[in-house]
Amino acid sequence: MNRRAVILVLDGVGIGVAHDAEAYGDAGSDTLGNIANAVGGMMLPSLDRLGLGRCAPIRGLSNQGDVEAAWGTMQPQSAGKDSTTGHWEIAGLHLAQPFPTFPNGFPRDLVAEFSRRTRRGVLGNSTGSGTAMIERFATEQAETGSWIVYTSADSVFQVAAHEGWIPLQELYRACEVARVLLAGEYGVSRVIARPFLGAAGEYRRTPNRRDFSIAPTGTTLLDELERGGIPRFGVGKVDDLFAGRGIVSRHTADNTEGIRAIVEWLDGSGGGLLFANLVDFDQQYGHRNDVAGFYGALRQFDEALPSMLGRLRERDLFAITADHGNDPTTPSTDHTRERVPVLITGSQVRARAIGERPTFSDLGATVAEWFGLVWRGRGQSFLPEIVV
Repeated sequence: MNRRAVILVLDGVGIGVAHDAEAYGDAGSDTLGNIANAVGGMMLPSLDRLGLGRCAPIRGLSNQGDVEAAWGTMQPQSAGKDSTTGHWEIAGLHLAQPFPTFPNGFPRDLVAEFSRRTRRGVLGNSTGSGTAMIERFATEQAETGSWIVYTSADSVFQVAAHEGWIPLQELYRACEVARVLLAGEYGVSRVIARPFLGAAGEYRRTPNRRDFSIAPTGTTLLDELERGGIPRFGVGKVDDLFAGRGIVSRHTADNTEGIRAIVEWLDGSGGGLLFANLVDFDQQYGHRNDVAGFYGALRQFDEALPSMLGRLRERDLFAITADHGNDPTTPSTDHTRERVPVLITGSQVRARAIGERPTFSDLGATVAEWFGLVWRGRGQSFLPEIVV
C-alpha cells in the first residue's frame, strides 16, 4: 500500500462557535479568533499559506491571495465536546447523547467499590482543576496512600498519584478497574491516569498520563481500514480514545515529541493512515487559560509544518483539523463547543474552498474514499471536490 493519508488533530484548536454553542454555555467562544485578538494578531505563515486565514476571520492572517491547500470548517454534530466524541465523529461515528458528567462527584457506592477493588482509599471525589486537586490532597496522599480522584465539566474520571509513593503500573491497573466499573449510566468518556512528581508547592504532572476510553459504540473509519487490510498508526493518545480498537499509537510526552514522531512516520516506507493528536494546545494551555502558551504552541507547530509537508510523496493526503475548542480567553477552563478548521494538502489536491461541512465525519469519509473504501460512515466525502 503506497497510498498514505494523515489526519493531524490539533487538540482544542477551534475556530469559532458551533451552531449550538449557546446550548453548551459557550456563546462567544472562538479559540483561534480570540487568541489572535488577545496577542494583537497571529503570525502563523505556514498555516496562512495553507489557507487558515480563509477559514474564518483571524487577526493577523490573510483571507486573500494564493494558498496551497483546500480549506474550510466543520460543524460538530455529535452530542458533547470532549476529545473522544470529536475523534469518533472524525472517524464517522456520531453520538446521540453526550457522555455523562458528574459535577457533584461520583456516587458514593461506586467510589467505595473502586476503593475496595484497588485496596486504597479515595481523596477528593469532586470537580476541580487537576493541579489544584494535587496541591490540595498530595500531602494526605503521602500520609495515607489514598488515590486522588476528581472530575471536571467533561465526562472524565481522573486518578492522580505521585509516582514516588504509588507505582505507575498500579495507577494504570486502578484506572482499568475504574473503566470496568464506569459502565452503563456511569459510562464516562474517559478514565485518565494523572501521575505526578515533586514536593509541596512544586508538584508537576509527568508525561506518563494514560487515557482509558470507552469502546466505540459503532463502526469507525479505523474498523473499515482494518477490514480492508490498510495499515493504521497513531501518534499521541489516539489509540486510547478508540480503546485500542483498530489502531496502535506511539505515545508522546508533548508536541515536540509528537511532531518528531509524525516526521519519522512520513520518512518511513509504509503506507496507510497516520492518525495523530498533538495535545499541548488543550492539556497544557487551554485548560489553564494560558493565552501566551497556547499561541506559543501554535507558533511552534507552524514552524515545524514545512518539515512535515516537505516529506509528502506523490500519493499522500495530509489533513489538519481539531476535535473541539478550548478557548483560553474565557473564564471557563473547559472545552468549548466550536467549529474546527480543516486544511487538506498533497500533490493531487487543488487549492479551493470546501465551505462549512455539516459534520466532522466528512473528513473521515474523504479519507475512506482516498483509500478506495465504499464505507462513508456518517459523513459525505469531499474528495471529488479537491483532487486534481
